[in-house]
Amino acid sequence: MQVKAPAALPVAAPAKHRAVLGQLSDMDLRLLQVFKSVAECGGMAAAELELNIGTSTVSRHMKDLETRLGLTLCRRGRAGFALTAEGQRVYDETLRLLSAVDAFRSSIDDIHSRMGGQLAVAVFDKTASNPAARISEAIAAFAEQAPGVNLQLHVGSINTIERGVMDGSYHVGIIPAHRSSQSLIYTDLFTETMLLYCGAGHPLYGAQHPALDWDSLRSYLFAGLGYHSPNMELSHRAELTRTATGFDQESIATLILSGRFLGFLPDHYAEAFERTGRMQAVQPDQFHYECKFVSMVRRSPTPSRATQAFQDCLARAHAAQR
Repeated sequence: MQVKAPAALPVAAPAKHRAVLGQLSDMDLRLLQVFKSVAECGGMAAAELELNIGTSTVSRHMKDLETRLGLTLCRRGRAGFALTAEGQRVYDETLRLLSAVDAFRSSIDDIHSRMGGQLAVAVFDKTASNPAARISEAIAAFAEQAPGVNLQLHVGSINTIERGVMDGSYHVGIIPAHRSSQSLIYTDLFTETMLLYCGAGHPLYGAQHPALDWDSLRSYLFAGLGYHSPNMELSHRAELTRTATGFDQESIATLILSGRFLGFLPDHYAEAFERTGRMQAVQPDQFHYECKFVSMVRRSPTPSRATQAFQDCLARAHAAQR
């Protein structure tokens, strides 16, 4: 009798290799910090200076991280550097993870009743020349009170600073007040005066125009900020059509200096341009507005001792001028 051999079972296709991250180590955190710098600098060569290590070492760290995660995080070649879709997701998660690690360290410092770690503060641009801004005094007081804290000072747009405080990238933000969020705690600080300026070569430069009003102002090209801000709110109220867009005060100043556009700038910042005859305020008694600056921190989780101490230093430095 002939016995038939059992039919061969179908051979399963080999499972696609997938890296299992497992426990995070100090080295993993180091690799993620390198990846964060590479992503934010726009490439490995650019990150070399930020990280103070050679490009070959940066490249090796990136390859190690990709192997560890089992993912391709970026593309590099003649077309330039770009994160892959997976790389962008890993970058977003890296920001959350590093923020949580920093919060953990701050909490441990709180338990030990000491202030250490890092404190990231972000300030809207061109505030240093404002005599009403006493941020430097607050920094001096904080440095004396918390010498063990590594203070990081950033400059950014209003939207960038708001997002950074909300996601924990920044611990304290200082911006012009323009809207409020229930997830943030605000403290009033100082004000600055915004005036309308034109550059040399503009039709309004060097001339008196007593009949000029908001209605007639609309016939001139206007440069404004391209994100929600007091500048944008005013231009909407006054129905000024933005024909050129800037994303910080310096870009607005550059557009004004072209002699083609009108635009609002802080009077303390524009003063240097006025002294050299490159810019002029247009009927400052009429075309102006006040901009109130506030500091902000996240409502939850509860700000660390270092964050609260810096907030207190800001409040004390500006209390005398209110």
